[in-house]
Amino acid sequence: MEKESALRQEIVEVGRRLWQKGFVAANDGNITCRLDDNFVLTTPTGVSKGFMTPDMIVKVDMEGNAKEGYLKPSSEIFVHLMIYKERPDVKAVLHAHPPFATAFAVAGISLEHPILPEAILHLDGVPLSPYGTPGTPELVEAIRPYIRNRNAVLLENHGAFTVGDTPLHAYYRMETLEHFAKISLLARLLGGERLLTQEEVYRLLQSRNRAPVSHLCEECAFRALGEQGLEGLVDRITKRIMEELSKDGGIGSDRG
Repeated sequence: MEKESALRQEIVEVGRRLWQKGFVAANDGNITCRLDDNFVLTTPTGVSKGFMTPDMIVKVDMEGNAKEGYLKPSSEIFVHLMIYKERPDVKAVLHAHPPFATAFAVAGISLEHPILPEAILHLDGVPLSPYGTPGTPELVEAIRPYIRNRNAVLLENHGAFTVGDTPLHAYYRMETLEHFAKISLLARLLGGERLLTQEEVYRLLQSRNRAPVSHLCEECAFRALGEQGLEGLVDRITKRIMEELSKDGGIGSDRG
């Protein structure tokens, strides 16, 4: 119970930060955390994330059935549950509408361009999933192929999802995503982004592989590499970089 109580407090704190940062408005967004193999804690529907209390958090099973709590779970709980089933390494999932990142999603532009070391290290590029109606199986299936090996995904005309070890970890990745989007937009207004070269990205990934695993930075990323290891990750990112470099100036609209 002590662990569950601490996680409820952490979800409340993350909700407060999301609301204060303007990453959500009114009752937008949702946060979940895996308790164990059978249960997940989730924010309730119809409640501002800036004004939650621990008793408002709902406990659901892996099929989305409410088991504890006096409020109803978020209608997008099934996206979160799909992510937990696809990604056993993920312990927390966060959905929000950060303005700059969401603007890219509305414009139909992914954030996969290799321009910022922090985004490469912590997010591994951010694809854009096709639009799906919120709260429906359509949204679940739209996101599924993109979240399998990424820590953040933009949702076309909607917002973003990030994952992590804890609710705070997923929140930090949402902050990184929004910071990345803002810098990308400003660089475009100044004349364009300078893409990191294949060699520069490779050196970044090598440094990540040598660095100690951090609770707030790399643990999920390493587990997500699976049997492919660093070489497989480098090959995958390199392929995306070469695709971007082959475009006109390396910058443009795409769908992830």
